[in-house]
Amino acid sequence: MPFTLILNNISRYIQLSEIEKKIFTGYLEAKTVKKKQLLLTEGEICKYSTFVTAGCLRGYTVDKGGVEHVLGFAPPDWWIADMYSLITQKPGTLYIEALEDSDVILLSKINQEKLYLEIPKFERFFRILTEKSLVANQQRIVDNMSLTAEERYSIFCKRYPTLIDHLPHKQIASYIGVTPEFFSRMRSEMLKKK
Repeated sequence: MPFTLILNNISRYIQLSEIEKKIFTGYLEAKTVKKKQLLLTEGEICKYSTFVTAGCLRGYTVDKGGVEHVLGFAPPDWWIADMYSLITQKPGTLYIEALEDSDVILLSKINQEKLYLEIPKFERFFRILTEKSLVANQQRIVDNMSLTAEERYSIFCKRYPTLIDHLPHKQIASYIGVTPEFFSRMRSEMLKKK
């Protein structure tokens, strides 16, 4: 069944009957995206919550100097969206890009609202998802202000263990807020200490 991973993800927080699963999966759209393909660009209104079943996506912004700043990654079994834009339905600031050929499942904002009416427990599911995202983002801000790059990298490794050897170093460097050159030197120093 193509929706097994997303149904397992949801079952961690809410239990669905077979009929509810059918209603839910009827609202989903499976899509394959190619490496470097953008699902969302800055200035667009985010219309979907995206769930990754294979591959990896990243959410990032680009500053006035053209420098990319990675906000997060979405490997399999993760959700990603421009939360500000999705909730407010105003133009967003994030780009969402496939780092490799990826399979995703899209749930439109319109269908999510329909789900809330048809299966009210989905409000609980998405509230939990939003709360977890809010907590993670706040912790990341605090970490960026108070921790060393080495400590931020250590947190990255715990948060995304499957991506450590999988992502280009420049992507990880951007996520922890350092230059690729600094990241290379830091990793070399860390390996020498081991």
